[in-house]
Amino acid sequence: MTFSLKPDVTETATEHGTVLFDQRRGRYFQLNPTGALVLHTLMSGASRERAAEVLRESYGIDADRAQADVAVLLETLRKKKLATE
Repeated sequence: MTFSLKPDVTETATEHGTVLFDQRRGRYFQLNPTGALVLHTLMSGASRERAAEVLRESYGIDADRAQADVAVLLETLRKKKLATE
């Protein structure tokens, strides 16, 4: 499946990660640099597995932790209705 932000969600890079703005509800969501890395990797068309690999390589964490972190971020973005996969 292809990952994307919902059409009414905008993304802005900050010095502390990324901010997502949900225009429908007027709410902001802050992603730390780790979340921003995963988000941008997925938005470039990479799979969840590749996003976990990039996370693992960038932060030196084990594969299970990286996969779990990607899964949690994706689930949170879906629950908040910010993204689709």
